[in-house]
Amino acid sequence: MLTTVKNELQRATPESQGMASSAILKFVEAVESQIHELHSFMLVRHGKVVAEGWWSPYGRDLQHMLFSLSKSFTSTAVGLAVNEGKLSVDDTVLSFFPDATPATVSDNLAAMKVRHLLSMSTGHDVDTMPLLFKGAGGDWIKGFFAVPVLHKPGTHFVYNTGATYMLSAIVQKVTGMMLTDYLEPRLFAPLGIENAWWEVSPQGVNMGGFGLNIKTEDIARFGQLYLQKGVWQGQQLVPEAWVKEATSIQSDNSEMTNIDWKQGYGYQFWRSRHNAYRGDGAFGQYCVVMPDQDAVLAITSGLGDMQQPMNLVWDILLPAMKDDSLPDDPTAQDRLIKKLTGLNIPPVQGETSSPTAAKVSGRVYKLGANELGFETAALNFADNGCTAAFKKGTTQETIRCDYGVWQADETSLLNRPNDKSQSHIVSSGAWTAEDTFTMVVRVHETPFFQTFAFHFADEQMTIETKVNVSFEPPAVEVIAGHPL
Repeated sequence: MLTTVKNELQRATPESQGMASSAILKFVEAVESQIHELHSFMLVRHGKVVAEGWWSPYGRDLQHMLFSLSKSFTSTAVGLAVNEGKLSVDDTVLSFFPDATPATVSDNLAAMKVRHLLSMSTGHDVDTMPLLFKGAGGDWIKGFFAVPVLHKPGTHFVYNTGATYMLSAIVQKVTGMMLTDYLEPRLFAPLGIENAWWEVSPQGVNMGGFGLNIKTEDIARFGQLYLQKGVWQGQQLVPEAWVKEATSIQSDNSEMTNIDWKQGYGYQFWRSRHNAYRGDGAFGQYCVVMPDQDAVLAITSGLGDMQQPMNLVWDILLPAMKDDSLPDDPTAQDRLIKKLTGLNIPPVQGETSSPTAAKVSGRVYKLGANELGFETAALNFADNGCTAAFKKGTTQETIRCDYGVWQADETSLLNRPNDKSQSHIVSSGAWTAEDTFTMVVRVHETPFFQTFAFHFADEQMTIETKVNVSFEPPAVEVIAGHPL
């Protein structure tokens, strides 16, 4: 017996909502041949899901790290607080933090308003977020105020995650609640978004500009709410005026490079081609709203070129959206369903055995200095796969990677320094050469995966490791190891 998830979007065939199943299949096939690293998508037309898919080991019930798509939720919180009379977009930023005001205040800093934080037109010349991490005495708000404001606010667009953090801090200041607590009864609960979690700064403020984690369908519901001008199941959750203001052009960003990133910027929403708008986050997290087509597209992924999926949306999906329903096409629908239910990212391809395995299994290698902080490594081989053991400071953990499948596990080994929390991972491994065992570890509630190639020669082990995407060009790190 099927159970209905609270506020789950209705499902319908593509043809009933004016789209050909064959066009959606063409989109999915293009994604797989050209992009390779989408994790999920959900396409909503006329309020009904017409296609959805998760590339295993990513799944419907897993949350995904949103990065800057979080910003659009922060904007929504500001709009709700404005509607409740807690603040105005014309309030100055300094007015909320008298205790953090610097001794010397420039005219530009004094003129900075909430609307400038929202529209990324604070007057800064750089993203302030890296400087917030180094803020005065660890105080991120003081750190923000310490960054020179070189331009008159409202005149210069710079994508500024620190500005969104300040919006989060302002909402917390005027409501007495963190963003997650403030949004829970006003947005999350009505939309059916459960167990949303948001990273927190050392000062106890939700990051605002990044750090929100929710599911693919949660993203789609959020986009549908905006498409419906803030109305959900007959209730006006977000004021219609705020939806219009937040998704209209508030800043000129025409000097940006990628075409879908130079169409104008609203209040923490990007304008797109074809009169669309979106929230998006690093490495391919999207909530694309297409008012003219009455459609929403949610995507999670782990990719480097964020323009590429947008091009496929405009080239393949957009022309397929017709005004009227289409004749039913069971054959094409069956092909699409078969494709969507079989989506997967293959585990590591290679051999399940090598003569080298017996020589190195269980041997502990001392490692040279490396960015991961690993001190020792050992691989223990069995018929069904390998268990990799690492020592990192006081932490000793193992990662199991079976042949031909993704093996679920938990680890803290790939976390940032001093982060001991356990991340959900899936791993796979195989012999990719007689002297090389390759292991891939996917942190599958994030965009990231790490590849380890263990090379064995002359009693030595060398590890080549690389993360798939990062804010700097990903580079291969080579770690030398010798037997203890």
